[in-house]
Amino acid sequence: MSERSQNATRFPPVDQALVEPNGLLARGGDLAVATLLDAYRHGIFPWFSPGEPILWWSPDPRMVLVPGDVRVTRSLAKRLRNGGFELRVDTVFAEVMRGCAGPRADAAGTWISPAMIAAYTRLFETGYAHSVETWRDGRLVGGLYGVAIGRMFYGESMFSREPDASKVALVGLARQLARWEFGLIDCQMETAHLASLGARPMPRADFVERLAELVNLPHRSGPWSFDVPD
Repeated sequence: MSERSQNATRFPPVDQALVEPNGLLARGGDLAVATLLDAYRHGIFPWFSPGEPILWWSPDPRMVLVPGDVRVTRSLAKRLRNGGFELRVDTVFAEVMRGCAGPRADAAGTWISPAMIAAYTRLFETGYAHSVETWRDGRLVGGLYGVAIGRMFYGESMFSREPDASKVALVGLARQLARWEFGLIDCQMETAHLASLGARPMPRADFVERLAELVNLPHRSGPWSFDVPD
């Protein structure tokens, strides 16, 4: 993709997104690698239930985490030191997605369909999607996945099979991204869970302006390996 084509998009301007539901911008299209990268470069992501057309979103405000601002409570710090977890990256990407798609106590279903898993696995194979995995005794007990372009990381979903396992993955990711001088982790929607880890809402206009800088910085293609302590 040429530098000139990177700045063009098939999507409407994000300021045309609906206020209610917050951020709904477009429907239809496909989940091809080029389409997904085009969307993410402009602050847009797909989110839809199986059986629906593909829906594209750009909410206002946008929940973001500055990697160096990740908040580690005393209890989480103790878990990081003594929890017996091992952090791995990009070793079982599809398995992490399936973990994120699993049943949850607070949700009736999942938007992570087989079609989404196939689409993001293609992104992983082209070096743009990544999984951060929390392991214990050879078992995957939590993790997260997302997309990276330039020095921007877009978090998509996380899961835990043990207490704090997803938090361990997020803290490890944030520390590594800070070392690599990534500017933001996109958390998409505001939740108390993300706020407790240091994420904060950012007006969409500010987010898109910052995004335009970060996605054009040199890209670190996958698979990744981390070089900060767990």
